[in-house]
Amino acid sequence: MKAKLKLTQIRSGIGRPNKQKLILTGLGLRGPNRTVVVANTPEFRGMVKKVLHLITVEEVDV
Repeated sequence: MKAKLKLTQIRSGIGRPNKQKLILTGLGLRGPNRTVVVANTPEFRGMVKKVLHLITVEEVDV
């Protein structure tokens, strides 16, 4: 199976630029300590790159 990305938000979006808040929402993250699993596509990787300082990323096999 294809690997997926497990994203965990570690820092809040409060006080961040609106673009970064929208990216967190687009990834499905709603607050610190929330975890989501997304597809490992170039689109999601680009979004992750923009908010890498707010999240942790792990590659998982699902």
